[in-house]
Amino acid sequence: MGGLVLGIAPVFVLIAVGYGLRKSGFLPDATWRPIEKLSINLLYPGFLIPAIWHADLSGPSAGAAGGAAVVSVIVVGALALMAKPFLTLDGPAYTSVFQGVIRWNSFVFLPVVQSLFDARGLAVAAVMIACIIPVTNIACVAVLARWGADQRGVSPLALMKAMLRNPILMACIIGLALNFAGVPGFPVLDRILALLGDAALPMGLIVAGAGLSFAEVMRRRATVLAVSAVKLMVMPFLMWGVCRLMGGDQLAQSLALLCGATPGAAASYMLARQMGGDAPLMAGVIALTTVGGAITMPLLLMLFHFV
Repeated sequence: MGGLVLGIAPVFVLIAVGYGLRKSGFLPDATWRPIEKLSINLLYPGFLIPAIWHADLSGPSAGAAGGAAVVSVIVVGALALMAKPFLTLDGPAYTSVFQGVIRWNSFVFLPVVQSLFDARGLAVAAVMIACIIPVTNIACVAVLARWGADQRGVSPLALMKAMLRNPILMACIIGLALNFAGVPGFPVLDRILALLGDAALPMGLIVAGAGLSFAEVMRRRATVLAVSAVKLMVMPFLMWGVCRLMGGDQLAQSLALLCGATPGAAASYMLARQMGGDAPLMAGVIALTTVGGAITMPLLLMLFHFV
């Protein structure tokens, strides 16, 4: 129990630090966007590329964990689409509900894994990210194109170009290509990437905290609570169950639980703003799932005796 708290508590303390820095005005609002851009485009790829490059993709953990993440997102996304006719929400609000139930914040997921598991756990977590990012991005962009306020539509070619401009997705592709090609590590390059990766996780947590907004949580509490319940209570058990059915070992199952209970992604808010989604509602979902994740993530691991 003590080790679990010591592992997870610093993650959410750094999120709180980011939130405090933003609310206090210690850094001007205009500062946060460049910091976020630096994290996403340089620091985070510096972590993901070597983690996937040197990961053991043949073991039982990586395949089952990655497969469970993809299957679970597809199942929940399909159920959300089936529920659309029964929801009394306008199109933009529905897009935020859809993003809220399937997207997750890898900036929170990876530091928790780093705190609780060894390098093998981080490698498997990176593989999960590589598997799930294309699925969630394609699904969310398509839903926003259909029901966002713009409703401008997205051609397959435009969608592909947008995906290839995603630095996190490109980092995953590069890491997988190097892994499959069997390219050996280069000491100098590995060290450079390690330095970037060491900065990525704490910076990502601070940026995630700075982006939190609780203004919509109370104003639209029924919708925010419903989305958060699916994200934090349904998705973890679904992902764990699928992983177990796929023959995942204890490491894979524990990572599936954590992945499912990881808070909503800050990128969801940016995508909602760009494509006519309900950005305030999205901000409320991200805020509540981040607070809720601080409770559900350790509880789930204790419940299943994974730590």
